[in-house]
Amino acid sequence: MVSHKRPISTSIPTLVPRYFSALPELATQGVHLLGEGFGRDCIRPALNEARALRRLSLAATRDAGLHSVGHAFHQFQPQGATGIVLLAELHLAIRTWLKAGFVTTDIYVCNCLKDNTQKALDMYAALKTAFQPVQESFSRLPQGQESGRE
Repeated sequence: MVSHKRPISTSIPTLVPRYFSALPELATQGVHLLGEGFGRDCIRPALNEARALRRLSLAATRDAGLHSVGHAFHQFQPQGATGIVLLAELHLAIRTWLKAGFVTTDIYVCNCLKDNTQKALDMYAALKTAFQPVQESFSRLPQGQESGRE
């Protein structure tokens, strides 16, 4: 006998609006910060080492009031380091290129339960201060906006 019940997947879209409608009213559900720093002196040798990059990233996380739930960092040879800090709020990813004097930063935080935008901006500012780029490219991308809403 064939059942004509609705497939479970059709009910999922109706659950999402109900979930978000019960949360505090926020401008966005998250913010994604992307930064690039340039300048031969912006990546000092100490910040090119995975251990130093980990210390800096975890300190920036803590000082911004965000919460690390895990991290991984890798040292490239002959130079360069990359790392990610998994946050209760989402993530920080960072990569250095010593020879090119280049660093990329990717910070994405969720605003579902409270607005973490300022904490993400504080984290970015701390990393920028540490690297002291001569030139910078920065993007702030709101995530999860409803159409026509800012």
